[in-house]
Amino acid sequence: MESTFFGTFDLASLSIWLFWIFFALLIYYLQTENMREGYPLESDDGTQSANQGLFPVPTPKTFVLPNGRGEVTVPGPDAQSRGDLPLVRTNPANGYPFEPTGDPMVDGVGPAAWARRRDVPELDGHGHPKIVAMGAMDGYHVSAGRDPRGMAVQAGDNEIVGEISDMWLDAPEQLVRYLEIGLDKDHGGGKRLVPIHYCRIRTDRVKINAIFGTHFKNVPVTKSPNQITLLEEDKITAYYAGGTLYASRARSDPLIG
Repeated sequence: MESTFFGTFDLASLSIWLFWIFFALLIYYLQTENMREGYPLESDDGTQSANQGLFPVPTPKTFVLPNGRGEVTVPGPDAQSRGDLPLVRTNPANGYPFEPTGDPMVDGVGPAAWARRRDVPELDGHGHPKIVAMGAMDGYHVSAGRDPRGMAVQAGDNEIVGEISDMWLDAPEQLVRYLEIGLDKDHGGGKRLVPIHYCRIRTDRVKINAIFGTHFKNVPVTKSPNQITLLEEDKITAYYAGGTLYASRARSDPLIG
């Protein structure tokens, strides 16, 4: 039997339509997979938003985490949510700022806000903790710049609160991430960490402008003397960030030029 179907059918048209259908399905798939984290969307007050966007929220999918760290299902309950926070709306409309009702640095709101991340150390590609104390490791030394260990630590109000006792490194990147402060008894005693980008290393001291002397005793501490978890990193960094606005009333008021 002779067939004239392909003699009268437009194969080029079929090819282009198949391509557009495939491309549309690909966009749909990629967009919905992209919505696994951060969804369902929430309003400013933490309630679920009525408008989730053009694409539907995908069905939950469970992923097995490496290095025996369990499983995570997304989208799902917001594991980093902190529940009710001591904040009050300044306007009923969305988009307006919230004002803290307590001590914002201690409460962890505004620029001092932190997320409830996993309370485990970040690991490198070999399953080892990325950030380690230099004093607990062999084979590391300062090859450039000033070694701050032993230098006095000066707060934003010029108080001397202790001295640098160690440096904490991002071992795979070979970068200093934190300086360890040995606080004197008048400022709480014990060890505290400060992110390196909040430090100004001078010839004879390390200046930390973010917070004042009275604030150092409340800097979050680590459970381990040689390791820091993701949650601890978030809390420590947020505390110094909060100090840039909340350390004194003068910082929170607008500047008039």
